[in-house]
Amino acid sequence: MTALHPAAGYRLSSLRKRFFRTPLQAALSLASLLLLGTLAWKAFDWAVLSAVFTGEGGPAACKAAEGACWSVIANRWRIIMFGLYPYEEQWRSALSCVIVVVMIVLSCLPACWTGKRIAAIWILGVGLFYGLMKGGVFGLRYVGEEAWGGLALTLFIFVSTCVIGFPLAICLALLRRSRLPWISRVTGLIIDSIRSLPLISILFAFAVVVPFMLPSWLQGDKLYRVIWGAALFFAAYQAEIVRGGLQGVARGQEEASMALGIGYWHRISRILLPQAMRNALPATINQFVISFKETSLVIVVGFFEILASGNAAYGTGEWTFAYVEVYAFIALVYFIFVYSLSRYGAFLERHMAIGTR
Repeated sequence: MTALHPAAGYRLSSLRKRFFRTPLQAALSLASLLLLGTLAWKAFDWAVLSAVFTGEGGPAACKAAEGACWSVIANRWRIIMFGLYPYEEQWRSALSCVIVVVMIVLSCLPACWTGKRIAAIWILGVGLFYGLMKGGVFGLRYVGEEAWGGLALTLFIFVSTCVIGFPLAICLALLRRSRLPWISRVTGLIIDSIRSLPLISILFAFAVVVPFMLPSWLQGDKLYRVIWGAALFFAAYQAEIVRGGLQGVARGQEEASMALGIGYWHRISRILLPQAMRNALPATINQFVISFKETSLVIVVGFFEILASGNAAYGTGEWTFAYVEVYAFIALVYFIFVYSLSRYGAFLERHMAIGTR
């Protein structure tokens, strides 16, 4: 007999100690494994073996089958992904989504981590996205924001929230650390007041209440008011994350830079903030993940993002029974983006050696 590799032997011994230390523990482990295996098999059978994948036969074929009805996705995927966007122009919405994904991927590459490159990527990417979605230039048909929907709208709200909210969060964090009490206390009151409110109430206030408080020329479109509300909410939470990162920087570094005569802005931008953002990286990635998932809340104020588009996809009389499959598909879309953000955060932690001082 060939001997086990030392690493394999260690893993086997570890599993035995963790799950099969006593007869009772071994019985519970085997019962749990059997239960999980049974559930996994039933899920696989429902989702794959007994499922209906093609659109042929329509709802009748799905009702006759015992598994999942993926044909609802084959028939209604355009509504889910593009919402109310005009049918003949949906290629623009799809290309806009690709542009946003490429823009995010390029921003994540270490080779692009310079101010000029990041600025060029985001200015070009946002400009192309907005030009494609709205049109009115280069012979493209004009499509107002009220017709935007699906994945493109979700990505637009997420990216805009982060682009506006992140710099605002840094400003709020620095203001809260001000040595002038009236500045730090007022900033703290603003941050704590925003954090004490649910995001839905802020979105509703910016969408419905704010127009009654502002003149017509200052109101703007409802979509942009909602984005500003979401960005303000993001900034309040991220400001506390940044402030925590600043507090984690050794006080002696700031004192040493002051003793050397380094100016405030150079001290903040070159010494304190880089270290603070390194300290706050795990919490920052978590905040980005939360913000992406919270884009679904804009359905409350009447926007057709991907979740609302999914509701419309099965809301017709012939597909009302297939809501589980629609939500499973939307969950997969969310999972792809959220899992990618989480894995990138883990890569950054390894790249920057977080916690290995």
